Amino acid sequence: MGRFKPFSTAPVPERAILVGVDRGSGTWNCEDSLAELARLAKTDGAEVLFTMTQRLDRPIPKTFIGKGKVEELVSYVRNLDVDVVIFDDELTPSQQANLERAVGEPVKIIDRTALILDIFGEHAKTREGRLQVQLAQLQYVLPRLRGMWSHLVGEQTRGGIGGRFGQGESQLEVDRRLIRDRISTLRRELQTLEKRRGVQSKARWDSGVYRVALVGYTNAGKSTLLNRLTGSDVYAKDELFATLDPTTRSLVLEEGRKITLTDTVGFIQKLPTTLIEAFKSTLAEVRAADLVLLIVDASDARWRDEMDAVVAILKDIEADSIRRVLVINKSDLLTAEDRRALALENPEAVVISAQEGRGIDTLLYRIGKEASEGDESLTVLVPYEKGLLLKMVHERCQVMRERHVDGGLLATVKASERMRSTLDPYRVEDEGAAESSDEA
Repeated sequence: MGRFKPFSTAPVPERAILVGVDRGSGTWNCEDSLAELARLAKTDGAEVLFTMTQRLDRPIPKTFIGKGKVEELVSYVRNLDVDVVIFDDELTPSQQANLERAVGEPVKIIDRTALILDIFGEHAKTREGRLQVQLAQLQYVLPRLRGMWSHLVGEQTRGGIGGRFGQGESQLEVDRRLIRDRISTLRRELQTLEKRRGVQSKARWDSGVYRVALVGYTNAGKSTLLNRLTGSDVYAKDELFATLDPTTRSLVLEEGRKITLTDTVGFIQKLPTTLIEAFKSTLAEVRAADLVLLIVDASDARWRDEMDAVVAILKDIEADSIRRVLVINKSDLLTAEDRRALALENPEAVVISAQEGRGIDTLLYRIGKEASEGDESLTVLVPYEKGLLLKMVHERCQVMRERHVDGGLLATVKASERMRSTLDPYRVEDEGAAESSDEA
């Protein structure tokens, strides 16, 4: 036994170099954007060895970075035994191909989009999530499909019978057609799931349940907040894109009103358009909400820029007109003085710590206040045989007064427009008149 040495079966992290171009403009400077890229790389299991930057007004069309920087990159790759080079901006297919030729195999050249797609592929758990990620990945790969059959190209130059058909090119076209067919299949499957989600969403709308969506930058603490509010056990971890699949839980406010809370996929700056397109059915949960809780991480110095990135995506998915409440999370990581300053600077926001439970009562009060916005009082007499309607009165309305009379439940409630239309046939002028009518 002593002859055999134990060896680790843990995966060996890939050694990575990050590359960014500093254009001297934009909300995010190159240093901060690369720091975020490093966190993405770490989330995907890579070890960042080195970062390279170059100041350019615009990327070089052929290789994204200049010729001298490419030579410098090749030198670093060879000397540091690098496995993968990750660019902070999306590369064109030709830029990627030219860089791969310069660096040489087996080193991989990828960009931020490919990295995010890889993380999404690892973290998607539900069938819908996996289909959405696969669709985005295939849309990204299709224009980059090249050179896989170059060993057959030599046969194109031989001439003779069949020489003009080019087996290498024809195989490439076969692959492209297969990918296009798979994309079409995935879209059809997602449309079916989207219709099902639409039916569920309509059922919640018809039921009069007030719907709240939790949105925010990745790792802002949305899942932790959902767990804190509802007592559920949604997966929550301190890493980017820990959860991708939307989760809906119900919650009864102190006033007795029932609401739903939906945790959504985290956003990020430079979120690939292919992902926004692929996840549109999931993001429809945000568009269908009555209220959006915009969660930000108070401990992140760039939380305002991150908030702007989230608002921009809300605009892209046509959800920017929905009522919003800014929720500043992770206040436990701040000093008392910083917490006071935040509250003074953002009087309309709610400062909380989902981890410790600080500020949760204030947040619940604010949600209740928003949910009752537009409510009006009315008195109704609901017959006892209307069991479902009686249940809706207690779950969907704020009951001010109630008493049981011979004709049914006599209640004065505050109700939304949807519930008022449902209760209208049972409306009475006032409790006294209803009781008098009942006694008569």
